[in-house]
Amino acid sequence: MRRVYQGAAAVVTWEGCSVDSRAEFKRYLRDVVGPWTEDEKSLFAQDIQGLATTGMQTEFVESALGAAPEPKPWEIGEALAECVLRDACPNVCWPWNTVRDRRTPQASLPGADLVGLAGRDGQAVFLFGEVKASAEARVPPSVMTGPSGMKSQLDRIATRVDVKFALLKWLHSRCRTPELERLFDSATQRFLASKGRDVLLVGILVRDTDPNQADLQSAGLALSRRVAAPGQASLAAWYVPVRIRDWPATIREGAV
Repeated sequence: MRRVYQGAAAVVTWEGCSVDSRAEFKRYLRDVVGPWTEDEKSLFAQDIQGLATTGMQTEFVESALGAAPEPKPWEIGEALAECVLRDACPNVCWPWNTVRDRRTPQASLPGADLVGLAGRDGQAVFLFGEVKASAEARVPPSVMTGPSGMKSQLDRIATRVDVKFALLKWLHSRCRTPELERLFDSATQRFLASKGRDVLLVGILVRDTDPNQADLQSAGLALSRRVAAPGQASLAAWYVPVRIRDWPATIREGAV
């Protein structure tokens, strides 16, 4: 990605990046993002297939296991954000595939699209974020404004301790390896010592329009008045060469 603008205010930074290669972006959607949106071959699937004793039962099981709905563009956008941050930032850790988790009927996260851990100063901090995808011509797009927009959602995480504690509780049950437990404990110590302020907030806006710094500037300035040090916030707009409405079809190409 090529940076096309950037800005900063207090503990908040923002930048816009353009993806120039249509072919490379489509390949990334197909080969990297697509598998991230799919259900893994779980032990549940293996066990239930093993219990099917007739051809009719096997056919029924295969049909049921394959009935997961096609990911929607907004789900693909969240998967794209997780994949790019994972690949571009080696200090970012996702203990759980949040996109796959939300594909379960009625599943939802307690207040954020992105929930993970990030390295800082040899320790770890909690990473909480929101992801929006918009093809709207308006600048900034409506997904950035209003009570359900990214600016309000990040403000809510930044200022409400109960929301952050709900996210910690959700993440705690998913950090079950020794390394994840170490990272979780390190981030928790920083969180408690700062009275809940020391977290990293991330906002990702994905656009299939021309770059415009006004997409992020007002949100960045507003958050700079709400996010308190030692907490930090980072906003990014990614301008991609494939129409958002075409993302599901692009991923289907890779599943053939």
